[in-house]
Amino acid sequence: MPAPKQKLELNWIGKEVRPKLEPRILLCDPEKSYHSPHRVSANDIFDNTLIHGDNLLALKALEQEFTGKVKCIYIDPPFNTGQALEHYDDGVEHSIWLSLMRDRLEILHRLLSNDGSIFVHIDDNELGYLLVLMDQIFQRANRMSVIAFKQGAPTGHKAINPGCVTTTNFILLYAKQKAAWKPKRLFTGRERDNRYNQFLLNPDEPFPKWQFVTLTRGFAQHLGVTEKEARARAKASPAILDEFVIQHANHVVRLAQPDYDAVSEAARKMIDESSAQADHIFKLDREKHSDMYFVGGERILFYRDKLKNIDGELVAGEPLTTLWDDLLSNNLHNEGGVEFPKGKKPEALIKRVLDLTTEEGDLVLDSFGGSGTTGAVAHKMKRRWIMVELREHCKTHVLPRMRRVIDGTDLSGITKAVSWKGGGGFRYYRLAPSLVEMDRWGNAVINKAFNPSMLAEAVCKLEGFTYAPSETVWWQHGHSSERDFIWVTTQNLSREQLQQLSDEVGAHRSLLVCCSAFRARADMFPNLTLKKIPKAVLHRCEWGHDDYSLKVENLPAAPPKPGELFSDADLASPSTATAAPKAVPTARRTATTPQAKTAGNRMAQKRKTETKKTATKRR
Repeated sequence: MPAPKQKLELNWIGKEVRPKLEPRILLCDPEKSYHSPHRVSANDIFDNTLIHGDNLLALKALEQEFTGKVKCIYIDPPFNTGQALEHYDDGVEHSIWLSLMRDRLEILHRLLSNDGSIFVHIDDNELGYLLVLMDQIFQRANRMSVIAFKQGAPTGHKAINPGCVTTTNFILLYAKQKAAWKPKRLFTGRERDNRYNQFLLNPDEPFPKWQFVTLTRGFAQHLGVTEKEARARAKASPAILDEFVIQHANHVVRLAQPDYDAVSEAARKMIDESSAQADHIFKLDREKHSDMYFVGGERILFYRDKLKNIDGELVAGEPLTTLWDDLLSNNLHNEGGVEFPKGKKPEALIKRVLDLTTEEGDLVLDSFGGSGTTGAVAHKMKRRWIMVELREHCKTHVLPRMRRVIDGTDLSGITKAVSWKGGGGFRYYRLAPSLVEMDRWGNAVINKAFNPSMLAEAVCKLEGFTYAPSETVWWQHGHSSERDFIWVTTQNLSREQLQQLSDEVGAHRSLLVCCSAFRARADMFPNLTLKKIPKAVLHRCEWGHDDYSLKVENLPAAPPKPGELFSDADLASPSTATAAPKAVPTARRTATTPQAKTAGNRMAQKRKTETKKTATKRR
């Protein structure tokens, strides 16, 4: 017998335990939603989303509508440092942290578009584990970069202890599909390159007449002073010389020795000729590239070719690397007008993420909203956005920050760089309560907080239908295709009512009927599929579970090890064990959840077949 095929993967305690998430509906709060009173531009975006609630349940709530539609995800989850931060429970044991991250990353993977990308901000506590986990979920071939982000300087109490001072954390960048991923070519500003130390006096004349002097002499002639005085001014205020170089980039040059073996045959010939005639300037014409100039066997390089327009300013630029050490903000604590100690990220960081991977109008998601930086930057850059935040600072931090952005009164961060003037808006949502609750006798019933429209929307989501109530057909609450519909009611339907409904639906359409009870055989009407609620959905989810946040106490106990009758949690003493709240009965964890949406007609036929089998067994 051949040995089972093995694979390289990360294992941890409790890996096999997976939550059966309830796909909640989202309830809009008009009082907290916000928009500009008028349009600031023709491209203002109003359909942005801010969700207050558990981010795992929120991601599940978004899955049906947004699968494959998100262009860029940036998340900054708790780093598992063992330090209790004011706004996050940030001290979770490795295995629990991995389980909680795995559950979220799997949904995030499904939400991404094929050409989308995800950025996960992390420090070195979980970096190694997270890399392997994301390699499994996103595939190692889709790992694009591991970026080192300099987030501090080696000063203060960090510099007292011996050894290396930690000044960086990391950003893991993965594509959904590497073949479809098309990042932009970005540049970062750098200090002036001192190798460009010569000055071309007459660049507008034919190249054989070009005259070169030192950069200091060119600077002195521009100021009308001696070279000694020009040198003294540049030393006292280097920014003056830097500005002169930028403004005269067409004059500032350097000579560089080309790699003789790496250049074309025509270039090698030009190098040889210029070496033999050192007092002449030679030009190599090129059709698809800029022309090359040589003197004395060396190439003339112009400073103008190093300049890049970064955030509206011409600066010496170099291609973006995986070391991001240029984004430190001296005014970070004031960005957005909110306090978020040790957790806030610079707006310039999110801007770089979005510049690299998105265009205006693309959808951006951050499921660890924090202080709202991702939404603020996405809004200013005219991207659509979704943010999720569980804690109260969704109201105390994110809401006021986004209102200032929309009003155009937030002048911090990237506002000036992107010329933001305000405009647009967002809708504020909260997660609906669990659909099923227990009554006083321990029976599972529909939650009394659900009105008819909420119930219809919730059941539509559970059954994989698009909630779209018809204004003219009373029994059409949603659809899965042009011919397959769903109707949700709390009525106890009689045979006569079902017959009338079947006649109205007609032979060319099918209808899933979800009701409290019915008095007829389940297979009696060919175009109707009958289900009792909540009985028919009890096995689908973990009902009544409202908090899947990064807390140790929210994770189920690990099952017993092979050969053991009880788990460690079962053996805990009464003084230390915490009694679990009574929950609605669910199916065994090995059961699968039929959440995948199929074509409407096939879905209806499958339901009808299953109903007939059940009816046959009952008879």
